[in-house]
Amino acid sequence: MTDWTPYTARAKDWFESLRDRITAAFEDIEREAGSDAAFEYTPWSREEEGNDNPGGGVRGVMKGQVFEKVGVNVSTVHGHFAPGFAATIHGADDDNPGFTATGISLVAHMANPHVPAVHMNTRFLTTGKAWFGGGADLNPPIPYDEDTAEFHAAFRAACAAHNPTYYDRFRKWADDYFYIPHRGVHRGVGGVFYDHLECGDEGAWERNFAFTQDIGKAFLEVFPKIVRRRMATAFTPEDKRTQLEWRGRYAEFNLVYDRGTLFGLKTGGNIDAILMSLPPEAVWS
Repeated sequence: MTDWTPYTARAKDWFESLRDRITAAFEDIEREAGSDAAFEYTPWSREEEGNDNPGGGVRGVMKGQVFEKVGVNVSTVHGHFAPGFAATIHGADDDNPGFTATGISLVAHMANPHVPAVHMNTRFLTTGKAWFGGGADLNPPIPYDEDTAEFHAAFRAACAAHNPTYYDRFRKWADDYFYIPHRGVHRGVGGVFYDHLECGDEGAWERNFAFTQDIGKAFLEVFPKIVRRRMATAFTPEDKRTQLEWRGRYAEFNLVYDRGTLFGLKTGGNIDAILMSLPPEAVWS
């Protein structure tokens, strides 16, 4: 049986380096707008009875002129799923509830309603199996076809470099996943989403890790371009109202349907880090 410990460490190092590159890029955008906003980092430690090494993470949040609220979190946790919940996790059950998870999670809510909000995360988990998951999706209150096309093109290229079937599969998965059934609407204009990309051996791990890295790189390449394109666009009170109503929909999805939110709450994660995805302000009609 493969010892995934050193591979988890490599994935953790990548997620932390990706965080540092992304946060630097976002702070650069704030400087261009004349703002001195910067990320504030808060380490946190997980607790689990009888576990000497439960892990933890670092929550990073910036509130600026362009990024009204953006969170970029990295965590690495080890432990056991609660009875009942284990059966809902790939490769785990009540007889084998142990897990390790490391990943990066990002959500950006923008000050200007013409700039799309965005979500991105990638992760590596081990239970009775080992796998990667992740993706990114664009969430514009006021959609622009140009932005949507560029965002999808970046991830189409990242997918094509690894498997010709990935983009179509993972775009559909994003469309199906980021959907609000009680509203009958999608959360945004999609992107890619994948999960349970299994690593049956070391070779598969390397391939899936390389793909996951390219997803992160694609996000870092495309999203700042979209932000710069829209961040100086004039907007009206009606535009802002549209944004705040849309944020309400975003909050509904993350609190009712998002599996990542549930995973964090069920595994003793940091509450502030888990709920950093929620917008700073929203309205409901």
